[in-house]
Amino acid sequence: MVMEILRYTPEHAQDWDAFVDNSRNGTFLFRRGYMDYHADRFTDHSLMAWKQGKLVALLPANEDAGTFWSHQGLTYGGWVYGDKMGGAMMLDLFAAMTAYLAELGTIERMIYKVVPGIYHRVPSEEDLYALFRSGARLFRRDIATVVVPGARLPIRSGKKGNIKKARKAGVEVRLSQDLSAYHAILSDVLARHGATPVHSLAELGLLMRRFPDNIKLYGAYLDNTLVAGTILFETPQVAHTQYLAASEAGRATGALDFLLDWLIREEYRGKNYFSFGISTESDGAVLNEGLIAQKEGFGGTAIVHDFHEYRIGSAR
Repeated sequence: MVMEILRYTPEHAQDWDAFVDNSRNGTFLFRRGYMDYHADRFTDHSLMAWKQGKLVALLPANEDAGTFWSHQGLTYGGWVYGDKMGGAMMLDLFAAMTAYLAELGTIERMIYKVVPGIYHRVPSEEDLYALFRSGARLFRRDIATVVVPGARLPIRSGKKGNIKKARKAGVEVRLSQDLSAYHAILSDVLARHGATPVHSLAELGLLMRRFPDNIKLYGAYLDNTLVAGTILFETPQVAHTQYLAASEAGRATGALDFLLDWLIREEYRGKNYFSFGISTESDGAVLNEGLIAQKEGFGGTAIVHDFHEYRIGSAR
């Protein structure tokens, strides 16, 4: 039976979220409560794929000026699917998606962000094969650093020195509710580099209330004052540092390194991966060598985030 592709509408929110929660490769970033917090910035065009009356896959997506993105507002995207997905079914899914997008008459290309394998509950790379078969072009590759807490490589001497310094100074680490103080530190750090946080203070507060089990602030304190912290995005396989920041006092005492080592060694020792995110700029063409060295110093090694350009009508 032919795969049916339908555009997502809000009345399907419950079905959407339930599917994400039971998928092989989905995370809370694909739940509507996360995707829709910035719905005013994007023209949502998420897709739902049905076969024999059953939902078999979801695609978080938006469209912009003739380009179909999966999804422009998310770190990673791509088709989200369940246990019944196989290689042949994925080829059928891509064929149905191509026909759907071609029929719209307004979409020239698709930008497909792959869900990195560390987020998969079980290996789920059927979409990579379908991209190859569809003539998609890998046009961007970011390098990210992850630590495997249960098989961590040795940390470097500079990190050991900072950890010792923080311990001697009396730095304490804990789960924190001091979001306003942390956002101020983060904004100050980014301002020195001519940047601002992706999420405003209000947005972070909203998302943390919506996803209290997934989005957490951990802080390092000196004399009960927050001096460093990280916003962590927690998924079943991965603890990911969405933001990292330290005040002047935090930098002087090595507080952030102390906090991160504690998170890897204690708080998230049971996770498969502890992720520091990407260290690339200019669509992967530039490597920030100082930044990646800092992450590798914790015993981290590399994975990649891939982006494919898929021309509508280019299928072989």
